[in-house]
Amino acid sequence: MEKQVFDFGINTTRRHFLSKLSLGLGSAALGSLLIPDIFKGSGESDMNDLVAGLPHFAPKAKRVIYLFQNGAPSQLDLFDYKPMLNKMHGEDLPESIRGGQRLTGMTANQAKFPLAGSVFNFKQHGKSGAWMSELLPHMASIADDLCIIKTLNTEAINHDPALTFFQTGAQVGNRPSMGSWLSYGLGSENQNLPGFCVLLSRGKGNGQGVYSKLWTNGFLDSVHQGVQFSSGENPVLYLNDPEGMDRSQRRNMLDKLSELNQGTYEDFGDPEITAKVQQYEMAFRMQTAVPEITDMSKEPESIVKMYGPECLVPGTYAANCLLARKLSEQGVRFIQLYHQGWDSHGGLPNEIKGQCMDVDQASAALITDLKQRGLLDETLVIWGGEFGRTNYCQGTLTKDNYGRDHHPRAFTVWMAGGGIKPGVVYGETDEFGYNIVKDPVHVHDFHATILNQLGLDHEKLVFKHQGRRYRLTDVAGKLVNGIIA
Repeated sequence: MEKQVFDFGINTTRRHFLSKLSLGLGSAALGSLLIPDIFKGSGESDMNDLVAGLPHFAPKAKRVIYLFQNGAPSQLDLFDYKPMLNKMHGEDLPESIRGGQRLTGMTANQAKFPLAGSVFNFKQHGKSGAWMSELLPHMASIADDLCIIKTLNTEAINHDPALTFFQTGAQVGNRPSMGSWLSYGLGSENQNLPGFCVLLSRGKGNGQGVYSKLWTNGFLDSVHQGVQFSSGENPVLYLNDPEGMDRSQRRNMLDKLSELNQGTYEDFGDPEITAKVQQYEMAFRMQTAVPEITDMSKEPESIVKMYGPECLVPGTYAANCLLARKLSEQGVRFIQLYHQGWDSHGGLPNEIKGQCMDVDQASAALITDLKQRGLLDETLVIWGGEFGRTNYCQGTLTKDNYGRDHHPRAFTVWMAGGGIKPGVVYGETDEFGYNIVKDPVHVHDFHATILNQLGLDHEKLVFKHQGRRYRLTDVAGKLVNGIIA
């Protein structure tokens, strides 16, 4: 086979080098190439010593499924059992506990902050003795597969910046999302599907919006943007051929367009031209792959029973969990689910029941399904929201009804698979569930640990943009070694 030779020029940056190779060889071949020494350590180095498509060190996980609970579930009604709140129900939160800490505008003017104990019963489960609410019987049944972290914390106190922070590592917009960073650093295992897919669902509770900026590529090439799947007739919009054009005509058109773009690239050296070519080619390949992978009719009855009947209704949380398993099984690097409806400022007991009915069975089924297929060890599953809920009531408190405001100082998420210790409860909050007393985990630490499981050093996965090197973890973050198997 004749070798391909490329003339890169003396002033070619590493980014242009990679883009030009990608155009000529395809991203699959690109992942197997070594970067010439002239690009290592240069001012334009994007990923330091990371070879495109390869990790920094041996990974424990290959893929991520992130079950994001948009709106912030109440950890005090689900995972962080605090009998003191029931004992002191209705009494004012001691100032010594609150310590003048920042409040939202929704409760800052309250004269009092009455403590609200959970109306739901808790029991311990698994070898770890993890406390879990009666609202989560299916998750409780897999407690020994979960690593429950009770001490996540963030600076953001309102939904938009907090949600953006969890997805991009910054509270401002226009930064690459975690899925885009992973697509950039590792690529996709399946050249017929994107490296980063997004699935949306809406629950029965009060919803907070999600926006495309949460799965943006930011300043990375646009090929790394998340591809949103919809619940409509066409799961991926604009994928079908125009009316009157068959597949061979489409192929011929793309070949001619690629030739034109190649000439433009040679004139201008803009890597975004290369990215567009890659997107056209990906869309062409997805025309065959997407209809097959979104077809649930061939799933056996045992799987439908495991996830629940709603898994056959496109756009539901259960259907998205099943689709996430199928996408992950086919090698998609990062699958992001957003389930809206957790913003319970009032009427929390009723709202949270509906939300848990949406997510409990399907979330547990996903873990069980991956495990029985031998995929859980190489798939990191994450469940949680952008912050937690206050231990005091927002608005009027009664014996069996209350609302909870935003609480960024301590909240709960869980992880499973992907080289994370199973059957572990990590971290501890005080008896009021307000402050962290042991093993805090900041969002940057969380991100650093996720990247680590995929074989990426968070300090080396960098991209130079407008004179500054950016990371998912910005200038912070440390590994949470206590949860790594």
